[in-house]
Amino acid sequence: MPSASASERTLLVGVELTSRPRNQSAAPEALPVNAEESLSELVVLTESAGGIVAGQMLQQRPHLDAATLVGSGKVTEIRNRIQSDNLDTVIFDHELSPTQLRNLESTLDAKVIDRTQLILDIFASRARTKEGQLQVELAQLNYLLPRLTGRGKTMSRLGGGIGTRGPGETQLETDRRRIGARISKLKKDLGRIRATRGIQRSQRQAVPLSTVSLVGYTNAGKSTLFNHLTGAGVLADAKMFATLDPTVRQVKLPSGRRVLFSDTVGFIRNLPTTLVEAFRATLEEVTAAALLLHVVDITSPSAAEQTAHVLKVLEEISAGKITQILALNKADLLPEPDRKLDREMLTHRILGETARQNATDTVLISGSTGLGVGALLETIDKCLTLDPVSRHRFLLPASEGKALHLLHERAAVISQEFHDEVCEVVADTPQSILRRLAQFRVP
Repeated sequence: MPSASASERTLLVGVELTSRPRNQSAAPEALPVNAEESLSELVVLTESAGGIVAGQMLQQRPHLDAATLVGSGKVTEIRNRIQSDNLDTVIFDHELSPTQLRNLESTLDAKVIDRTQLILDIFASRARTKEGQLQVELAQLNYLLPRLTGRGKTMSRLGGGIGTRGPGETQLETDRRRIGARISKLKKDLGRIRATRGIQRSQRQAVPLSTVSLVGYTNAGKSTLFNHLTGAGVLADAKMFATLDPTVRQVKLPSGRRVLFSDTVGFIRNLPTTLVEAFRATLEEVTAAALLLHVVDITSPSAAEQTAHVLKVLEEISAGKITQILALNKADLLPEPDRKLDREMLTHRILGETARQNATDTVLISGSTGLGVGALLETIDKCLTLDPVSRHRFLLPASEGKALHLLHERAAVISQEFHDEVCEVVADTPQSILRRLAQFRVP
């Protein structure tokens, strides 16, 4: 796949609606996205894709223009800006309809892409496993199919760059029938992967190991925390969607129980529906988890809005009712007065009531320094119901070194004393280990 050109100069265009739709709820989490914040996020997305942001334009309108999104007057202004600043690409902070895309491309002498295609492009550059590449390709083709008639100029550009990575380069000039056939094949291939994942999940569930999935807004610090908990060495980068393919590692909790931690792709506002559908096999890892660790960048000025978007996506993938722990990350960067606040007060002040109601517990942490990680593991231990832990006393013959090792490895040993040829051990023991050592347990 060709990478984005380092010299690809882009103009970002956003629209702020000045009127609220009649059916718009007054709930804070349902209000329109702040246009300036969304455009700022688009800057980070563009830079993550390798582009240079040479300019930004934010227009206020009562409603979106059906033909060009921004109206003919603004299109003329954009065209003049492209010519005067020698720009290559215009990225719109909204999903463009096929008609809008066709009209804009026929007027602007530059590549035109929208927010959805930009996110798909970043995913294409991040996918490393075969599964991830198949999922991205399926999402790109589903996005492309209804827009074939509006891609004339882009289809003639073979130089690569933002919005042209991945399968788009080889598929843009194919007809609908060939793309449809490719989509069918991809769905079958992903179906097989989904079945394999199901078998692997069943095998894991045969052993009493709970799965804890890390979820959260992109760039909230999930991978940094995951690395601190597991030592996995997953890429932790300030770029958005630095982690795409899920990673699963085993972790020992304070009680001695072992759990599986799963690092997943970060969510984002206006997550393309094509991505949600294509990544259904991966997202099933979230829906099958016993516990969700919702990681929030507590220092972000948009923390409340980002948290609301994550909760919305969890509802969409039927994971909204899974027990959640709210991990307020990057606590080491908080101002000193905020660090002294009670966790509940801090959560309510920064995230609002909705986030607090959805979480079973809240922990203040720092994935980079390790602050609060011990308390986080204890909280996870408390919230998991699979393979419950209880305190028991065992009398182990001196010859049963394997059983003693098992207690030290998989339980929390409280005390240990040797009496002649017998070792007396008191330990907080998971039920699965208790069953294996039942013959040595003292009632």
